[in-house]
Amino acid sequence: MARAAYALGLGVGEDHRALADAVGGFVERTVTAEIVRAAVESGATDKPVPYWDALVEQDLLGLHIGEDRGGQGAGLLTLAVALEALGRGLHSGAFVPTALASAVLATAGGPAADAQVPGLVDGSRTGAVALRGALTGVERDGILIVDGHADGVLGADAAEVIVAPVQVGATQRWVQFEASELTVTAQDGIDLLRGSGRIDAAAVEVPAARVLDGLHAERVRSLAAVVCGAEAVGVLSWCVSTAAEYARTRVQFGRPIGQFQGVKHKCAHMGIALEKARAVLWDAAFALDRGDDNADYAAAIAALVVPDAAVQVAQDCIQVHGGIGFTWEHNAHLYYRRALALRGALGVRDERAERVAAYALAGATLSTELDLPAEAEEIRAAVRAELAGIAELDEDDQLIALGDGGWNLPHLPAPYGRSAGPLEQVVIAQEIKASGIDMPQLLMGTWAVGALVGHGDERQKRELVVPTLRGEVVWCQLFSEPGAGSDLASLTTKARKVEGGWRISGQKIWTTVAQFADWAMLIARTSPDKPKHEGITYFVLDMSTPGITVRPLREMTGSALFNEVFLDDVFIPDSDVVGAVDDGWHVARTTLAGERVALSQKMEAYATDVDLLRFARGRELSAVARYHLAGLVADARAVEVLGARMVLRQLSGMDVSIMSSVAKLLGMGLGQAISEYIVAELGTAGVVSVPGERSDHAMEQLIAGRATTIYGGTTEVQLNVIGERMLGLPRDAAG
Repeated sequence: MARAAYALGLGVGEDHRALADAVGGFVERTVTAEIVRAAVESGATDKPVPYWDALVEQDLLGLHIGEDRGGQGAGLLTLAVALEALGRGLHSGAFVPTALASAVLATAGGPAADAQVPGLVDGSRTGAVALRGALTGVERDGILIVDGHADGVLGADAAEVIVAPVQVGATQRWVQFEASELTVTAQDGIDLLRGSGRIDAAAVEVPAARVLDGLHAERVRSLAAVVCGAEAVGVLSWCVSTAAEYARTRVQFGRPIGQFQGVKHKCAHMGIALEKARAVLWDAAFALDRGDDNADYAAAIAALVVPDAAVQVAQDCIQVHGGIGFTWEHNAHLYYRRALALRGALGVRDERAERVAAYALAGATLSTELDLPAEAEEIRAAVRAELAGIAELDEDDQLIALGDGGWNLPHLPAPYGRSAGPLEQVVIAQEIKASGIDMPQLLMGTWAVGALVGHGDERQKRELVVPTLRGEVVWCQLFSEPGAGSDLASLTTKARKVEGGWRISGQKIWTTVAQFADWAMLIARTSPDKPKHEGITYFVLDMSTPGITVRPLREMTGSALFNEVFLDDVFIPDSDVVGAVDDGWHVARTTLAGERVALSQKMEAYATDVDLLRFARGRELSAVARYHLAGLVADARAVEVLGARMVLRQLSGMDVSIMSSVAKLLGMGLGQAISEYIVAELGTAGVVSVPGERSDHAMEQLIAGRATTIYGGTTEVQLNVIGERMLGLPRDAAG
């Protein structure tokens, strides 16, 4: 059975997917409902769980630890993949706090790491990390004397090794304690399956070997964001799949509740939140593994996004279940409690947001470089050599060379493309950008070429595809109609068969650049007696044909990008039918787009994070403004990373069509939110031209951006698609 789209997990490679499957299988077999419920009713969160030895035997505790200290050296990302799978089950015990403690100690290095990490890896010792506290210390004869306390230390009630921050004068230092040196008191907490504790130190003497001077608070927070965040992603995943399953099967008013748009859209938003959380968590773990200069920035974004998403989605899961979700017997409240506990461990949202804002406003940047396989360099050398010759040509000759060489749409089969697989497409895109070559903007021509190459005859390919790829032909798309909108199956434009061709009558709307187009893609109903999706034929139409009237639609921006097109008994010859008569729905839906790598591109006509940071840097922003800026920065990074993950999944041979819908929906709203933020912060200057005040076209972007959540399928249509295709929810009932 095919893996559900929402179950793909953090990993993008086959090894990570196999690990997630293995850990998930272990959890299903071992963390049984009986064990979970017994733990809930006993309330003894500090006792070793009955499956601890079996869990240790899985060799997961040392995934992220170097082989020199007994680990597997696979990195934080691999640990995060396992933790998501663990997080889908209600595992209790010390695994997460211990994994965090070993990560912190290994990062610090030194004698304490050498002494403690091997025991944390082999499960013979358990650990915990206090992320904040009120511990102070003074140095005497090389010994640090520590007093004070820290509350709510995750897993402290079961830990033997505890790492905590100690304030020594004006400096914060990190210390490794033995639990036996401290007074550890279990504290009542919201998570019924994992305890927290208060640690008290009274003149505890800590030798220099256990003072972790190679450790800084920001890196500890980053490690916690990844380790705790990965488990929170597992909570998200369980909540999404459980809510979707309930919405598919729970019948109310004679149909599954997932068919009701309110429920379907709530579940779709849950699925979107899951993929967004996965993206930023993956980004943070990957950056830390690579040792990126701004890895802590990526982790700060994950800390901002993931815990709040887990709490919100857990709440939504309860809501979808209705009354049953509020019962003690249902597990939804246990996942909600776990999400709340993880969020609490990672600190106050205001502080998490401020860290992101501080990085962004200080000019920190994050890498978007893809980790490509070695064979990419062989491809790169050949591509670079060919492009070097094209770069030396004048503009007109460049257009011909790019079109004839298959560079514009390299995924297409030769001679129209380069029959490029996913890896070659990525390399070509990188090298074209590096070469400085200006590629022709094919716009709607991209779709037309896909349809013609996939379904057209040789004449159509020769006379239309070749000049389009050279940038000589402008296309428009005559699909949408006033009464149908995005529902193409309900179109009413009629095609009547006559000698040598067809007579077309009808009206199209929202047609981009129709007033400038040379040719159009047109679908019309050729057999009105057939079912909706049948009886539709795909045509190409010369826009100079008599009977075509184009009426520009003036938009709220004052310009006219869209048009109404009236077709009054327009003749189209049989030679301009694409594919078979009555098979136009198939042609329109299968234009080889699925073979094209989903290389993400910002819509520069609308507000982007570049506009946001150009506006905000150097400006006095209130605490509230910085808070909201952090959210926008995090959203922008999530969209960017979703694009990178789609590419990597395609390189692994995976279908990314539904992930593309998720990224598109997030991107659609992001530009609107950014321009709204800028205009609101400008105040008067956001709505009136004020001398000396830069608005960077914010007013224009704000107005123009309202279109982004409408064209190409409205937000509501996209939510339906995500709910149905990602979560398997039932399609809307027939009218």
